Amino acid sequence: MRKPNILLLTVFLLAGTLLFGQDPALESYIKEGLESNLALKQIQADYQKSLKALQSAKGLFFPDIGIDARYTKAEGGRIIEFPVGDLLNPVYSTLNQLTQTNTFPQLENENFPFYRPTEHETKLSLLQPVYNPKIIYNYQIAKEMTRIDAVDIQIYKRELIKEIKTAYYNYQKTVGLMQLVDNTRLLLEENIRVSKSLFANDKVTSDVVYRSEADLEQLNVRKAEVVKSKKMARAYFNFLLNRPLDTPVEELEITGNVPVVLAAQDSVTNYTSDNREELEQLEYYQEISRKYKALSQSENYPSIAIALNYGFQGEEYSFTKDDDFLLASVVLRWNLFQGMKNRANVQQAKIAQHQLELKQLEVQKQLDLQIISAHQDLIASLQAVEAARAQVVSLKKAFEVMEQKYINGQALPLEYSDARTNMTTGEANLIIAIYDVKIKEAELERATAAYQL
Repeated sequence: MRKPNILLLTVFLLAGTLLFGQDPALESYIKEGLESNLALKQIQADYQKSLKALQSAKGLFFPDIGIDARYTKAEGGRIIEFPVGDLLNPVYSTLNQLTQTNTFPQLENENFPFYRPTEHETKLSLLQPVYNPKIIYNYQIAKEMTRIDAVDIQIYKRELIKEIKTAYYNYQKTVGLMQLVDNTRLLLEENIRVSKSLFANDKVTSDVVYRSEADLEQLNVRKAEVVKSKKMARAYFNFLLNRPLDTPVEELEITGNVPVVLAAQDSVTNYTSDNREELEQLEYYQEISRKYKALSQSENYPSIAIALNYGFQGEEYSFTKDDDFLLASVVLRWNLFQGMKNRANVQQAKIAQHQLELKQLEVQKQLDLQIISAHQDLIASLQAVEAARAQVVSLKKAFEVMEQKYINGQALPLEYSDARTNMTTGEANLIIAIYDVKIKEAELERATAAYQL
């Protein structure tokens, strides 16, 4: 197999592994998903079927033993004439003349039916292949197919782990947004209180109070959207784990402005596609292609088998030593000419093998490209987190200044509302960016097959 290109990638890490570190709950969910996912169970059932097919192919190496019993009652049919009289009567007549006696009688010709009126045959048959290339290569092909099905399980497991992680972080994203909504509600309720106080002291007009109350209602609309997203994210996550769709999922707590610190890793990590099971699977397909070629060539080879039959025959059921028989045969089968069919089959197998070699090169490049893409996506998402974090810090400071101005009557209500909206939007973007990083990490982990199954 061609050695894949080694991508030397500088990896960015979040301090404390992006705030969360290793999540024991997530690892528990992954384990549960690998045990209960319905699609995975179907793939595992396919693997069990291939194991049985392999056992069936292996069984062809063993003798085929069976009992055959037949009882026949016949009427009519051809009549066989045996001219015993025509053959012996002239001889007997001559002998009588020579001996002057009638010692030798005259005989009648005999007639008897071709089918005996009753007949039975009971025998034990054994057929043992000695050399049959078809059996050998079909078994080897079945063995490689079993390996391919086993690799299918590994491939789906990795995909399932990525999907579970993605669904988990998408759910946690809605949890973080819900917490942000709740925190914003406290801020808006305090804003309503302040607005009413200012209105009572004739510092603002009534429209300021109405605007504050409208902001709260708008937040309720936003909350309804987040609740919907949260329920859908939870349902899909539970679907992957084959659990009731409304089963609670452990929630991560995010407080404040979600502080995140980015750091560059000093060492360089080598990411390759060496661990991808897809490449291993293509190797098995290559081996199958070679076996098909050998199978086609084996049509020109002879096959040898031994046949044994032991049983009893007679007009009546009788199992004595006078009724038994034994037949032993060595059977040779050799196809000498089949209209150039074998040569065409061999050429087809060679072409298929070449196609697989090209496919292997293509898949190798696709996997390398997938790794590069996943890595660049992770880098971009990490940079987005850093930018969002810096933006939140600035927006929060700007809001604190605007809040003091508003309380002191030095800022318009619209300016205060815009500052608060910008800060909330920035915090929401930071929450989304953080979990997007974790999702990109899961995609890079899938692309490099780094998760230890």
